[in-house]
Amino acid sequence: MTNDLELFAHNLNSRSLRIFRTTLRLLLLAVLIFPFVRVRATAENGPGMLLAVNQGEATLGIVDPRVGKQVATIAEGGVTGHEVATSLDGKLAYVPIYGDSSVGDPGTDGRELVVIDIGSRKVVERFDFGRGVRPHCVVMNPHDGLLYVTTELDRTVTIIDPKTLKLVSTIPTGQYESHMLVLSHDGRFGYTANVGPGTVSVLDLKARKLISVIPVSQTTQRISISVDDRLVFTADQAKPRLAVIDTATNKLKTWIPLSAPGYGTAVTRDGRWLLVAMQSSSQVAVVDLQTLKVTRTIDVPPAPHEILIPTGDDVAYVSCTKSGQIAAISLSDWSIKNLVDAGNRVDGLGWASPN
Repeated sequence: MTNDLELFAHNLNSRSLRIFRTTLRLLLLAVLIFPFVRVRATAENGPGMLLAVNQGEATLGIVDPRVGKQVATIAEGGVTGHEVATSLDGKLAYVPIYGDSSVGDPGTDGRELVVIDIGSRKVVERFDFGRGVRPHCVVMNPHDGLLYVTTELDRTVTIIDPKTLKLVSTIPTGQYESHMLVLSHDGRFGYTANVGPGTVSVLDLKARKLISVIPVSQTTQRISISVDDRLVFTADQAKPRLAVIDTATNKLKTWIPLSAPGYGTAVTRDGRWLLVAMQSSSQVAVVDLQTLKVTRTIDVPPAPHEILIPTGDDVAYVSCTKSGQIAAISLSDWSIKNLVDAGNRVDGLGWASPN
């Protein structure tokens, strides 16, 4: 009887020891992986994620704005994307594959738009335009739920249904190199910056037709619109000035002088300020939209390119292509809050906000 009790106690102690060791291993594993799980959860379940197209790597970067770090990259599977838009629920990213050159330069002619699942971090679908069209800027219209993509070689904006990934229609721009697109806040009108011709095309998105072509300058780049939809801004590439277009008349209204040629622009959500990237001086100019004058400049890393101001955020994100960094500028005091190390030749920016 004594031997049986001793054997039972021995087995019990051995079993308890095994359970203790297993529990200890699991706890140790949890401690090791918790920081990584926490980073991903913070990015995907927080107020939103910053998306950055890394041209030099043909990847889409995911940036957690809370920690100020690029936490993942996703291969696009094509050469190469420049711009990005997101689905209305913040789960998918859409990246047109433009090609291996800059606008107007010889190179490959992209013909695809890739769909990336942000959660699984994979390309899940592809839309084929049927031929090389150099698709560049993609915009989601929240009013009709459709994607609008500039297709430069066709001199059109192509409309795609993201639910079915089918072609809906096209709208002619009447110009070549229709590079960037901005929509009015009511989703009714679109405006394209046509680089080589130095013009802006005005599109009726409901009627799906070209309304007007506005002469601006010898060469123009990028485009944005005021919060009240009354003004459209595009940057003259021949002189250091910003064109202001009156949307009521669809004519050039005035010029905003700059200290260096402008590039990407963005209007703050309160409608008071316009931020202008100036590549050659590595600065961002702040324009008072009440006076249409520059009130200050902010030093950023080399070659600021695109500016994104997410809804409900007090930060402007500026992609700086030569440094591979994204500058986060506080809109309350105009200071640099953070410099995020992104990828090679970081370019287009997007925001995935979970609904």
